[in-house]
Amino acid sequence: MCGRYTVTITLEELMVRYMIEETNIPFHRPKYNVAPGQRVLAIINDGSRNRLGELKWGFVPSWADDPKIGYTMINARSETAASKPAYKNAFQKKRCLLPADSFYEWQATARGKQPMRIRLKSGSVFSLAGLYETWISPSGERINTCTILTTAPNEIVAPIHDRMPVILHPEQEAVWLDREQQNLALLSSLLRPYPSDLLEAYPVSPAVGNVRNDDPTLIEPHQPGGQLELW
Repeated sequence: MCGRYTVTITLEELMVRYMIEETNIPFHRPKYNVAPGQRVLAIINDGSRNRLGELKWGFVPSWADDPKIGYTMINARSETAASKPAYKNAFQKKRCLLPADSFYEWQATARGKQPMRIRLKSGSVFSLAGLYETWISPSGERINTCTILTTAPNEIVAPIHDRMPVILHPEQEAVWLDREQQNLALLSSLLRPYPSDLLEAYPVSPAVGNVRNDDPTLIEPHQPGGQLELW
């Protein structure tokens, strides 16, 4: 699964990276511990240009009776999302990108669960493949939500967790965002484990387990048991 990630670059850098001309987001600060239930930055395409906005992390299908279901739908399995009733419509028409520069997973060790930070070796920002939906309450309240697609782990992530988020290559992003693209075979072919030789992982502080912690110390290498381990 993917339950925490980071996006530490500036709003201006994000706008350049995703070719965003303008946005109504008034302020963005680096986030070192993005968690489910929070409003997260996301990119969609309106048919002519990319748009940067915010979605609540935790997918709520349009037909749901209670938006609290979103807390159980932070991830969707890429292998089945196109056919699942909850995600089928979004997979066809409402695909998004979630910018990140790393994600966290917890590895079982003899000392307990050790949080690991996984990122590109280049340190660059990357795009997590997501789906989004709008839920409207009986009173007319609108909630825009999203989920992150997951896939089988690559060789870097496999010793840490049995799933990993889908990371798209830059050249795949426009295809994923294209609302007119509904070739399920083509779209599904994008949802593969990211090449392991492009990623690295290292242990970080257990403080990342508390969502109230959100500062640069969370991404610093941690030495569990007094010995720094790098993968």
